[in-house]
Parts: sequence; C-alpha cells; structure tokens
Amino acid sequence: MSQAPVIESRGLTKRFGDNTAIHELDLSIEQGSIYGFLGPNGCGKSTAIRMLTGLLEPSSGDVKLFGHPIRHHEESLKQRIGYMTQKFSLYDNLSVLENLEFVATIYGLKRKLRKARIQELIALYELSALSKQLAGSLSGGQKQRLALACATLHQPELLFLDEPTSAVDPENRRDFWEHLFDLSDQGTTILVSTHYMDEAERCHALAILENGNKRADGSPQQLMEKMPAIVFETEGLHLRQLKQQLIAHQDILSAAQIGSRLRILVSKHQAQPLTLLNSLSATHHFSQVRPSLEDVFVANTGGRHVG
Repeated sequence: MSQAPVIESRGLTKRFGDNTAIHELDLSIEQGSIYGFLGPNGCGKSTAIRMLTGLLEPSSGDVKLFGHPIRHHEESLKQRIGYMTQKFSLYDNLSVLENLEFVATIYGLKRKLRKARIQELIALYELSALSKQLAGSLSGGQKQRLALACATLHQPELLFLDEPTSAVDPENRRDFWEHLFDLSDQGTTILVSTHYMDEAERCHALAILENGNKRADGSPQQLMEKMPAIVFETEGLHLRQLKQQLIAHQDILSAAQIGSRLRILVSKHQAQPLTLLNSLSATHHFSQVRPSLEDVFVANTGGRHVG
C-alpha cells in the first residue's frame, strides 16, 4: 500500500442549475483496493466518476489522483487511468481485434508491445475465437470482456468502472469480478459503481450514495457493525398485516418480506427492541439475525440515516 491515497477528494460538489448531483463528497482510496459506489440509478455515481476522471469540472471541491491535482496534469494522468463506461462505448462496426488495435493506437503503444499486449488480453479474456467478429454482434458478456480488455490495454494503475455488469447474467458477473480481483492483486486500484448488493459486498470498501450525498462508508463488515439498526426476523401467518402493524411504529425503520420470513430493522435508539416487537405482536416469535449489506443500505437511506 502506498503512503498517499491513489484517489483523494475533499468537498467534491457538482451542481447542474438548481440540482446538486454530488454534494461535498470526501474520499480516500488506497492503492490496490476495490472501492465501490453503491446506490440506485440517479444517485450521482456516474457524475462522481466523471469528476474523478477529470471528464467533468466540479462546481467546488478538489480531487487528487496519485497525490496530484487533475488540473494541469491531464495528459500524464491519462496514461495511468482506465475507464469503462456503463454503456458499451466501443465501435460496433469494428471487429474485436480492430477495437483493441484502435485503443492501443490512442494510448501510443509501440508496435511490438501493442501486438504482444493485444494477444495477451485476447487470451486472458477468452476472445480468441471472436477476434474477427464485429463488436456490435457480441453478447452482453462478450462485450463486457472486450470493454475491460480495452480499458486495461495500457496497463493503468487506476481503473474506473461505471456499472460494468448491468447488462450481463450472474455467471458473467461472477467471472468479471474474478478478473477484478486479479487486477487488484497486481496492484491496480479500482473504483466500481453498482446497484447490486452482492457486488458491493465484494468490495474492500464502499460508499453508499443517495441523492448525491454519501450516507455511509467503510468496509462491508464495518458498515454492518455500525449500522443504526438491529435486525430481526419472524415467520408465520399474516405477514403482510404484521408488516403494516410494525412500520407504523417510529422505531421500526423497515419491514420487508423475504419468502416466508419478515425481516425487520429496529432503530438502535430503541433500548429494548425485542420487548418492543413482542408488544407489537404476541403471535409471532422474533429472532435477532446477522445484518446484510442490503440492511445497511436500507438503514442509511430514505431518510432513515437522520438522527
């Protein structure tokens, strides 16, 4: 791990007219870590990434990459950064190989290195049989692998991935994350945005974003330990009616049915949570359970983070 953070932001803010897309975002991301932005569509994840890559000028606040401000260091930083956008942004009418050659030219890779690097990535991302196929005819998972190959072609030290798995199936998502851990193990720092809870749980650390605000950050384990709620579950009949009874109480942050169980988040402000639940329903048995990252997200958003 390096002494200085690879990514550091202070008070990073972006306004579009009267709308504040990102509000005073503070970050400190260490080398080799996989850091996640977790939040729904429209929460500011893409805007934050565009500011961190230098593609979008902040309204206020500042960003440093590798200890240097982005301004006046754009060219040198470009060679150290890879960026994979949410929407497939390569050329549909070029083949897999032609896309890789085009990106290699953009980054100024010399001919000998270019050829070796392209062949290495074609093998690594299982694109050999597809090398002459037009990119526009690839499946979602194949496009994803090609996009990652192009984003890492110049061996960047820092990789930005904006919703990289939104159009692929669970198996491709799992395989994609295996590649990310390989890159992380080699020292690449990765910032990835997602709205998938299982993906966020794979990150070394993450920030929960809502309406442009960072509601919580830390490792998944830290977030679970410090979440402002205790989690209970119950089974039985009439769970829909029970849910309505429970959420009417101010200390019940959430109640959601998962199959035949009702999962309940009780505010830590409540000194006797089990006593409270028993008082609200004498016909159900409540058991405390381990929190999940989804519980953390629910407890920190929708106004429930206040207080």
